[in-house]
Amino acid sequence: MSQAATAIQIGSQVRVTRVRDRIPTALVNLLRGNAVGTVVDFKMTDGKGIGIVVELSDGTTSWFFDDEVVPA
Repeated sequence: MSQAATAIQIGSQVRVTRVRDRIPTALVNLLRGNAVGTVVDFKMTDGKGIGIVVELSDGTTSWFFDDEVVPA
């Protein structure tokens, strides 16, 4: 787990800084408008990585790899 992920806790604000995978156009537009969200959960990504589940400004949730977000 990266150092950034260890500093991030449920309830903290994060900024999405990049996205590694292809994502829907609506999500791209949402992140361009406001890339800050609230951490609501964590998930295992591949058995050894941690994903961060973020509630975005429109109330939807999406998960990101720990190196795609930073504390806001």
